Amino acid sequence: MRALARLAIAAVWLYQGGWCKLVAPNERHLQVVADVPGVGPANARKVLAMVGTVEVGLAAWVLSGRAPRTAAAAQTALLGAMNGGGLLFSHGTIPEPANMLTQNLALVA
Repeated sequence: MRALARLAIAAVWLYQGGWCKLVAPNERHLQVVADVPGVGPANARKVLAMVGTVEVGLAAWVLSGRAPRTAAAAQTALLGAMNGGGLLFSHGTIPEPANMLTQNLALVA
C-alpha cells in the first residue's frame, strides 16, 4: 500500500511539474506566476520552469521512499506557498480557488 501511495503522489508531482510547467506550460500558469511581485511577465517562464523542476524533484524524492516525513513536510510547505501566493497575488486568474484548495488538501492528506 505504501508503494502504491508513493506512486500516486509522485504521479501528481510529475504531471504538475513535468508536464504542466516544463513541457506544456499554459497561459494561466504563466499569468499566475507573472502576478507574483518581482517576477513579472518577462521572468514568468523561467520561474515556472524552476517550480516545475522542484516538483519533478519532489516526485523523485517521493518515489525513493527516503525520509518520508521530511518529504511530506516539504510537499505541504510547497503547496501552502504556491496556493497562498496564488490566492494572494493572482486571485482573479485562478478560475476555481475552492477546487484548487480541495484538490491540494486531498494530496496533503
